[in-house]
Amino acid sequence: MHVVIMGCGRVGASLAAALERLGHEVAVIDKNPQAFRRLGTDFHGQQVVGVGFDRKVLIDAGIERASAFAAVSSGDNSNIISARVARENFGVEKVVARIYDHKRAAVYERLGIPTVATVPWTTDRFLRVLLPDGVASAWRDPSGNVALLQLPVDSSWYGHSVSNLQSATGSRVAFIVRVGTCVLPDSKTVLQDGDEVYVAARSGTVSDVTAVAQRAPEEEG
Repeated sequence: MHVVIMGCGRVGASLAAALERLGHEVAVIDKNPQAFRRLGTDFHGQQVVGVGFDRKVLIDAGIERASAFAAVSSGDNSNIISARVARENFGVEKVVARIYDHKRAAVYERLGIPTVATVPWTTDRFLRVLLPDGVASAWRDPSGNVALLQLPVDSSWYGHSVSNLQSATGSRVAFIVRVGTCVLPDSKTVLQDGDEVYVAARSGTVSDVTAVAQRAPEEEG
C-alpha cells in the first residue's frame, strides 16, 4: 500500500525504512530538505518538501491514493492538523498522529483521530527498566488515559475478593494469571496465593493504586 509520512525526524525516518522493508510504497514530507538525509541511500520512496497540511504538498506526496497517513513531526499542532486534513479532506482510512501532550491526545481521540501520546509511553518504558517488575504499566492506550499494569499485591489480600481490591484501589481487575492460566474474574473471584493480578487504572493513579495494593486491606465495619 501507499503510505504518506509527515515528518522526517528519527521516528519518521525509522518508520519509512520499516515500511519500505515490508514492501510498501512510502512518501515522506518535511519542510526541511536536510531532514531527508536521515532516510539514507537505501530509501527509494518520495521525498516531498513542504508542510504536511498543505493540500498541494499532500497531493504531490500521493495522498489521493494513500491507504495510510502518519503525522510524526515534532509539533503537536502540525501533526493533528495534518492528520485531520488527511482524514477529512482526502478520506485516508488509516491515520495516526504523534502527540506530546497526552491531555490533548484524549481530545483528538474523541474526534476520531488515533494518537500516540509520546511522553507517557516513553515514561512507562523507562519505569519498566528502572523499577521492579509489576510497578510500571505493561500497556497504555494511545491517548495516555488508561494504563494496564501487573499489580503487586500484599499477601494479606489472598482470600479477599476482586471486588474488595477494586473498591480499595479504584482500579479494575482486567485478568488474573493463575498457575499459568489466564482467568477473567468477576466480582466474586477470590484472590489466591501466587496470582498475578493485572489491573486497568487511570493515568496519574498508578502509584496510588500500587501503594494501596501493597498494604494490608482495611478491615470492614
